[in-house]
Amino acid sequence: MTDGLWVYLSTSSLLWLVGTLAIWQISLRVCDLRPANPFMNPVMMSVCLMVGILQLASIDYTTYFEGAQFIHFLLGPATVALGIPLYRQISLVKANLFPILCASLVGSVTAVSSTIFLSQLFDFDQTVVASLAPKSTTAAVAMAISEGSNGDPALTAAVVIMTGICGAIIVTPLMNALKIRDYSARGFAVGLSSHGIGTARAYSVDPVAGLFSGIAMGLNAILTSLIVPLLL
Repeated sequence: MTDGLWVYLSTSSLLWLVGTLAIWQISLRVCDLRPANPFMNPVMMSVCLMVGILQLASIDYTTYFEGAQFIHFLLGPATVALGIPLYRQISLVKANLFPILCASLVGSVTAVSSTIFLSQLFDFDQTVVASLAPKSTTAAVAMAISEGSNGDPALTAAVVIMTGICGAIIVTPLMNALKIRDYSARGFAVGLSSHGIGTARAYSVDPVAGLFSGIAMGLNAILTSLIVPLLL
């Protein structure tokens, strides 16, 4: 009876949708216990928990994604929502337009070109190069760029998440080591290199850092979509 019920539930898309949301809520609660610790990252924790559960339950990715696709769909609206912080702070952006554009352009070009250079240095397949190139922008944009460049969107999504997690973990100790105290600069740097996951971390540290991180993330999404096809 129990085995039959589990077989039914494990193939239900609703189970993995609810399970994903439940794991996210659990991760948030755990990370709220030590918010100052950069390793207490809810995205990283959720990924690790979900991978462990899928492995233990012998659930393949296709079955899981039948439920998770509803969350995946929200990446599109979330990407469009990147324009909200830009709109709300348009006066601040206008006042600092030149340095913001220069920093965004340099950061985007550096992120893409260094990835392509290292990928070719290690003789990666062209499909892999195209998949890794947009790693520093938000997932929905990166996957679209990857698909348009004959890359593998699934590989791109995994690398984007890893990039965001790494950026969120190292940003605070790195900025402290470099003695960068300006939260606008700290936030802009993490938003430019680590997209939404880094921005979430920036908001948890300081509102100003979160604001500039959101601005950088939005601008980087636009620039990366233009730069990757040119450099590839």
